[in-house]
Amino acid sequence: MTGPILELNRITKRFGELTANSEVSLSLGEGEILALLGENGAGKTTLMNILFGHYTPDEGEVRVMGETLPHGRPRAAIEAGVGMVHQHFTLAGNLTVLENVMIGSEPLWRGRSRRAAARQRLQGVSDKFGLTVDPAARVGDLSVGERQRVEILKALYRDARILILDEPTAVLARPEAERLFQTLRGMTAGGLSIIFISHKLDEVMAAADRVVVLRGGAVVAERATSATDRAELAELMVGSRVVRPVREQRAPGAPVIAAERVSVVEDGAARLDQVDFEVKAGEILGIIGVSGNGQAALGQMLSGLAGTVQGKLQLEGTDMSRMSPRELTRAGVGRIPEDRHAEGVVGEMTVWENAVLERLRTAAFSARGFVKRGAARAHAGELIKRFDIRGAAPDTRTRLLSGGNMQKLILGRTLAGKPKLILANQPTRGLDEGAIAAVHRELLAARSEGAAIILMSEDLDEVLALADRIQAIVKGRLSVPIPSDAADARTVGLMMAGVFEAGHAA
Repeated sequence: MTGPILELNRITKRFGELTANSEVSLSLGEGEILALLGENGAGKTTLMNILFGHYTPDEGEVRVMGETLPHGRPRAAIEAGVGMVHQHFTLAGNLTVLENVMIGSEPLWRGRSRRAAARQRLQGVSDKFGLTVDPAARVGDLSVGERQRVEILKALYRDARILILDEPTAVLARPEAERLFQTLRGMTAGGLSIIFISHKLDEVMAAADRVVVLRGGAVVAERATSATDRAELAELMVGSRVVRPVREQRAPGAPVIAAERVSVVEDGAARLDQVDFEVKAGEILGIIGVSGNGQAALGQMLSGLAGTVQGKLQLEGTDMSRMSPRELTRAGVGRIPEDRHAEGVVGEMTVWENAVLERLRTAAFSARGFVKRGAARAHAGELIKRFDIRGAAPDTRTRLLSGGNMQKLILGRTLAGKPKLILANQPTRGLDEGAIAAVHRELLAARSEGAAIILMSEDLDEVLALADRIQAIVKGRLSVPIPSDAADARTVGLMMAGVFEAGHAA
């Protein structure tokens, strides 16, 4: 084609009084990678859901290869060559890769599935685009990066020429993200056109040809990546200059949590192997590592969700190895879980219900077995205002919030309880630049008020900026801690690989 392969013309979408998209227009060229950038709740995912037919716009049209696409019909979008990979995977974990790819691709009236032909076709698509995965593998046994490959293969198997990726690296470690974008760049050489939603400015600058910035549901800027930089894009997203806070030096207090040779054992295997760490009041300990090296077991242990815990684990001198989640919450442990959807909130509950969920039995929110709804709603309103939870009111269903605003709700709920120990597990995953700066300010404020914080992150820059001391987690073991002021990217990178300056291996 000589013209755009895709056009969105004056798209407007309202949800009640909320205008999610306001007269949005954009185009996509053949073989182009377009980044859609904006704050959490800016309307990016809504716009892509309109393109794919999940939502029907109130106004405007979508044109693919010059033809107007009927609204609200995902099948029509697929037949027109549009494929979408959602931020949260839509795969059946108990089925194989091939079975997941084939779902919905065969007519219902066919009495017998053509698995051999499908396998051959899948292998051809895999070879063409360099997306290697075993067709016979059970999806539930795959890594996060492999599952994402399956989602992309599902779209390409259906002859997608336009690929929409919603936060494609939100759950990927940096090496996986880099490999993904190398693959995508190679795919555009074959004529594939890509739109990806992201908050990560580094990957936008590295991968995209062009950037469209949304703010408040409207297009506020369009830039070629060759003609802009991170600072300008961050300012365009937020509407003002974004400055991340700086950690100040301060003397920590007494130890709040201490672990000595602690292991977590499940099914006879040690998922956490004789780890040692200590966090003092007013201190942030950064735990960094490639995903799948024991972070989940560590988080579950500190949340009271692990199986068998061996060794000495104490909270201010009291054994916490067998405390339940409720007991830990009452003892002053706050948590920001890694998976906000599965572990952080109950989507069908309202914002106010989720806001008081962990403190419902306290005198502030209940009396004689009855919930103080007025107090709970007022508390939720305060959190919405303080943490800038956009698109939310106390009675809003939490599942209607964007992922970033859901994360702000969890952060606000945790910090409102003034915990003495905070487990912050991937606290800024999926957040925009402005929200990241706000989360960092809140964590540093909690540190200055005396909270002990365990920051588990795969973001090296985040750990170096916030942590007072750093330990790497490798194959279920922890390195010796080093002061963050004595660390740099090379040192921490070696630690993450299991090589420490003292000459020890994990």
